[in-house]
Amino acid sequence: MNAPEEVKYTEQLAAFCANIRFEALPAEIALKAKLCILDYIANIYGSLEMDAVNQVVEYIKSLRTSGAASAFGCGFKTDIHNAAFINGTAAEAIEAQDGVRFGGNHPGVSVIPAALALAESKGLGGKKVMEAIAVGYEAADRIAAAMHPWHTLGGFLPTGTCGTFGAAAAAGRLLDFDPAVMASAFGNAGYLLPISTAETLMGGFTVKIVQGGQSASAGLMAAGLAQRNITGAPYIVEGSHLNGGFAKITTAADPTLDRLVQNLGEPYSLEDVYFKPYTACRHTHGAAQATLGLCRESKIDPAAVESIKVFTYGIAQLAVGKQIAQEDTFVSAQFSIPYVVSACLFDGDLGPSQLTEKRLADKDLVAFSRKVTVEADDELNAAYPEKTSSRVMIRLKDGTELVKQVDIPKGDPRDPMEYGDVLDKLKRFSGHRDDAKMERIGEAVLNLEKMDDVRELAAMI
Repeated sequence: MNAPEEVKYTEQLAAFCANIRFEALPAEIALKAKLCILDYIANIYGSLEMDAVNQVVEYIKSLRTSGAASAFGCGFKTDIHNAAFINGTAAEAIEAQDGVRFGGNHPGVSVIPAALALAESKGLGGKKVMEAIAVGYEAADRIAAAMHPWHTLGGFLPTGTCGTFGAAAAAGRLLDFDPAVMASAFGNAGYLLPISTAETLMGGFTVKIVQGGQSASAGLMAAGLAQRNITGAPYIVEGSHLNGGFAKITTAADPTLDRLVQNLGEPYSLEDVYFKPYTACRHTHGAAQATLGLCRESKIDPAAVESIKVFTYGIAQLAVGKQIAQEDTFVSAQFSIPYVVSACLFDGDLGPSQLTEKRLADKDLVAFSRKVTVEADDELNAAYPEKTSSRVMIRLKDGTELVKQVDIPKGDPRDPMEYGDVLDKLKRFSGHRDDAKMERIGEAVLNLEKMDDVRELAAMI
């Protein structure tokens, strides 16, 4: 059970995660952790309007498990694994979750539900939760970055796979694991994590929404077993001479393992996290923002539109350039520029209401989306990944052409969503809930380090 002679990447990353303390977190990282929590709550509220999410909730309720962790917004408590599963699923389902470009993953939907479920069950304070989030994002994002983009191109979704490491690391920090036990938790996570197939997403199958919940629950199991001396390979990411490490068997090319340990804490991974103002894949956001901008500048009647062309970079054209059919699911719509642009034009927004099963039943909207074509543009492709640019050209029946290009969509760290923006998103996504309550939640999160017991926050959500 000895580690190979090469660099002990997993152990180094685990040791760094085990030793993170709130007092050493830079102020901007502490604030970003809070914003990630607030954004996570917004996404849960938005997703609870979806039939698919409610069916997941009803299934978990039917198990009649008891516990001390809240199913947020659902009015009941259960054990930590089922609470993390529900909350991670809800945070993922609306496709407005946070993310990291250079890893292709969405760490919050795995890390935060695991951290809050465990912290609530144990009555831990806000500082511990913020430590756990910094730790969890570091683990999930660095492992994803080490395999980007080959892990995704090999058919995996890193939110589910790498997110399990993040959830395990967050739980390990809450449980005060030393470096050795933390490394074992990583090893357990690498054995328990979901395969999380990209095929499921590209096919539009609705089980895609559980990848955050499954990784959060599996991460909690990995940490819990490590606490009980169930051992996992402390070199699980890089592997040994047997070539069975996680990064080896789940990538289509050799991983860049140095990314696991390079400049740890300088900066923290949280600095690279983006937030989403819209309920769709990040690759659609340039087109969504440009379309909404044109709608604000000119009142556009969909009946007056002859055609819409969207020019974008190659990966976006490949991943989200597809049309949708009337029988397709909301998952397909979330990954379709033609649908996203059409919904923006029809509704003047791209929030929870545009991605419900009811909205997708609108035959006129789906038919209109056939007017939208997506093309890869050489100039925009050359600017990728530094810029994720999209240009929208709307041609009206009278010959008028309306054009707008967005190079860096809102929410990127270079055009960030600040506290006020995320609070506005919370209110926008909260549905029938009272704005004053959302203000109180925002204030509680903003002052999380002063909270001695996070059950106070859980009771508010």
